[in-house]
Amino acid sequence: MPQPNAERVTFTHREILEVFSGVALAMLMAAMDQTIVATALPTMAEQLGNLEDLPWVVSAYLLASTTTTPIYGKLSDLYGRKRVLQVAILLFLVGSVLCALAGSMFQLILFRAVQGLGGGGLMALAFTIIGDVVEPRERGRYQGYIGGVFALASVAGPLLGGVFTEALSWHWIFLINLPIGAAALFMTRKALARLPMGIAHPTIDYLGAALLMAGITGLLLVISRGGTAFGWTSPALLALAAGTAVLLGLFVWHERRVEEPILPLRLFRSPVFAVANPIVAVSAMVLFAGIVFLPLHLQLVRGAGATESGLLLLPLVFGMTLGAVGGGRLIARSGRYKIFPIVGLALAALMFLALGVSDRVAGDALLSTLVLVPLGIGLGLVMPVMTVAVQNAVDRRDLGAATAAVGFFRSLGGTAGVALFGAVLSADVGRHLGAAGLPGIDARDVLERGTVVLQGLPDHARAAAIGAFEQGFETLFVLAAAFAAVSLVLTLFLKELPLRSAKASSMA
Repeated sequence: MPQPNAERVTFTHREILEVFSGVALAMLMAAMDQTIVATALPTMAEQLGNLEDLPWVVSAYLLASTTTTPIYGKLSDLYGRKRVLQVAILLFLVGSVLCALAGSMFQLILFRAVQGLGGGGLMALAFTIIGDVVEPRERGRYQGYIGGVFALASVAGPLLGGVFTEALSWHWIFLINLPIGAAALFMTRKALARLPMGIAHPTIDYLGAALLMAGITGLLLVISRGGTAFGWTSPALLALAAGTAVLLGLFVWHERRVEEPILPLRLFRSPVFAVANPIVAVSAMVLFAGIVFLPLHLQLVRGAGATESGLLLLPLVFGMTLGAVGGGRLIARSGRYKIFPIVGLALAALMFLALGVSDRVAGDALLSTLVLVPLGIGLGLVMPVMTVAVQNAVDRRDLGAATAAVGFFRSLGGTAGVALFGAVLSADVGRHLGAAGLPGIDARDVLERGTVVLQGLPDHARAAAIGAFEQGFETLFVLAAAFAAVSLVLTLFLKELPLRSAKASSMA
């Protein structure tokens, strides 16, 4: 069967900039949505009611986006990048409008899933399209720019979420996507016209897609609900885990037997692909420990508001942008990439350890800045490199599926990291609250509803609760340092292949 996507199309520098601008807007929209919503969750719960279902506003999006990411990658190999990306953008915008119009918590959760169906394709396809238009030696530079976009979104999201929620209404956190998405659609319509259109008569692995979505949904539910909604040894959770294992086993069995598998298992024969994806998953856990729990630390321990916490994290986003962009430029110049995640993960481990072992670091503005900048640089050096390494190691016919697999493991690791770190933080804070004589305060309730719970406590109880959270966050930061060290050890086993030049790419 012919593989049009295997043909190399040469782009001028101007055309590359046009393509990059369109996909960067699409990625900014998706990346910002993951952080902007968290700030408005307490207000949504107050207006829509049904507080116990509040975590599903985030979980519904993550489930839909994570499970569809590898499917988008394969569909783009079959149907072409432009067509699939524009469908993803339209789905995301439709979901955004529906979320803004939601009149109940059930509707909001349902529409967030619709939004996630589009969001699953935006990030994966952004990285894949860069791989289409830029030769491997230069990809690090542009992947670094994309990393900078993600870093910007990680701080701009909470900041804009705070401003919109306090000055306008929570509905605007979804409506802001409309002008960004319209601009992305307009720019990609022309810029991506020269990309191959895909296979003339593609064969779609519908059963594989269904098994993958069902299996990953079950896995994410086990990770996110284990130890919280269900005990780890409860019959319901054990049954869900068993069902998930069966579904994933069936998926692997099925993928070995179809002509065009959703996730080609032959990719795992590549030593780079097999090692890079576990690194991505563990590193994403560390990354989300920073962008999710550092704002919570600022709000719950230091008493910062939503907007102020976003401003206080500017050193982190500056460092992440510097690491991603600077690392990308150095990769393009040197043709080497393995050293950058090693340095980045070592920096991240040391800085998280500094946050965890000394309360002075997290409590002093100057000291925290001196820690957050190198922490951001370390985090920025990791993710774009893994995408470059994987794209350089696979055949062009598998570029979409392989890049989407990296995005999938990133989302899976991030989701698992948030669940794991949240469970550890809740357990540790609960232990300290009990020791302080405040067992009636639910740590997870405080994490989900924010400072509104602490503000309702008497002064002495509030001080004791803040102290308990401070100790809990110190434990969390030390754990993040440990995961960064694990990812660093894995990176030592990453095989470094020479990055192909433009001439080599055209001959591939």
